[in-house]
Amino acid sequence: MSDLHSEKILILDFGSQYTQLIARRVREAQVYCEIHPHDMDIAAIRAFAPRGIILSGGPMSVYDHDAFAIEEEVFELGIPLFAICYGMQLLNRHFGGRVVAAGKREYGHAEVRCCGCPGGIFAEFFAAGATSVWMSHGDHVEVVADGFEVVAASDNAPVCAIQDATRQLYGVQFHPEVNHTERGEELLRAFVLDVCACSGQWTPGNIVDDAVARIRAQVGSERVILGLSGGVDSSVAAALIHRAIGDQLTCVFVDNGLLRLNEGDQVMATFGENLGVKVIRVDAEERFLSALAGVADPEKKRKIIGNLFVDIFEEQSRKIEDAVWLAQGTIYPDVIESAGGKTGKAHNIKSHHNVGGLPDYMKLKLLEPLRELFKDEVRAIGEELGLPHRMVWRHPFPGPGLGVRILGEVKKEYADILRQADAIFIEELYRSGHYEKISQAFAVFLPVKSVGVMGDGRTYEYVVALRAVETKDFMTAGWYPLPYEVLATVSSRIINEVKGINRVAYDISSKPPATIEWE
Repeated sequence: MSDLHSEKILILDFGSQYTQLIARRVREAQVYCEIHPHDMDIAAIRAFAPRGIILSGGPMSVYDHDAFAIEEEVFELGIPLFAICYGMQLLNRHFGGRVVAAGKREYGHAEVRCCGCPGGIFAEFFAAGATSVWMSHGDHVEVVADGFEVVAASDNAPVCAIQDATRQLYGVQFHPEVNHTERGEELLRAFVLDVCACSGQWTPGNIVDDAVARIRAQVGSERVILGLSGGVDSSVAAALIHRAIGDQLTCVFVDNGLLRLNEGDQVMATFGENLGVKVIRVDAEERFLSALAGVADPEKKRKIIGNLFVDIFEEQSRKIEDAVWLAQGTIYPDVIESAGGKTGKAHNIKSHHNVGGLPDYMKLKLLEPLRELFKDEVRAIGEELGLPHRMVWRHPFPGPGLGVRILGEVKKEYADILRQADAIFIEELYRSGHYEKISQAFAVFLPVKSVGVMGDGRTYEYVVALRAVETKDFMTAGWYPLPYEVLATVSSRIINEVKGINRVAYDISSKPPATIEWE
């Protein structure tokens, strides 16, 4: 089998909120890529041996005294380069052009029109003439560097795209990676496939074959243990490792009492009965709820749940005396978000308890077969491995489970109520045909009581909120406009079927300013 990583694109990150989107668009073109800090050493870049380099956008101005810089030799490597927003300004400035503060900032939709009839990567992009793009900049190119031609302009920016096709250098002021830019993915695809001459080897089938071969080479005849949560990531990791080494894998499924309705039984049925994977089930509800008693802070709850999972997993791992490897369902965004980047400029929004492995004293080697993959790629190889469609396309579920969907202190009573309400919500979304149109949907338990009336009596019971969002990248999200009749059915069923609830609310907040989860 050919090396799946032999054709790769390097993305140098200048702190843009859209950098992960660039990587996803490249992967969608079936080409492997990696994100690295903008100040990556030139020797490391040469060693990486990319077919092409993409410079991301960023929040700074290229003329600031502390502006993010780049190894100047990057521009002289003879490797095709595509520069976006800040990256384009940096490219233009390096070759002698001038960048200034724009008289008017440009954020959001803008129409760009083609200057002349350029060929190459811009031919299809401007085939229909002017096109709508997404802008996010306060500076613009005032003087274009020698050797570059202006490809496009907008009313506010006289230079929206430049190219030097001879040296294979391209730049755009707008963001082709976001969905708001029409045909933006085609522009990136043209760069990656046509200019960089990548053949598109990064497919689900090839990824599975490559991962299986690497797991076998890494593990040999040694035994592996994996913490199975029932979520997409750990489930796909389990199926992939089992494909590679069979009975050398043992999964530990810790039922922490914070799972969805009947989830534990479903996990055991799918893996233990259908796939033939060895699964040890641990009933730890009481331990988790005791540890969480009196704790209301979301981050403290996350740490307690993550640490206790480690403790229980360690206890179980001692019983598997010959285990050498710990497998985890860590995926690429987990690595990026938790690491914060070498520059330290990225904000750590919330901790991921599955990144970094277990304590050193466990003496286990780490196996993370999904570490290079985005969530959509994980789902694609899940289907390639034959996992049930409903499991693979299940909406994301937080690592701490219902622990962060119960606001404030976690109690068994609250978890039981929330489980039932959430199950009704999801059941009705499936029944009405909306589940697969929604990116993420769930119920949230609010630790407040409201007055209600049932029959001839007054009630004083709890409130649940329903959340449903649609998004392409989970970096931004809009609330999903569920039909009133679906909401009415869900509300009626929850209030009538779940004892302890007398009020249901629907969350119509977008991200930003809200986040998708409530904690």
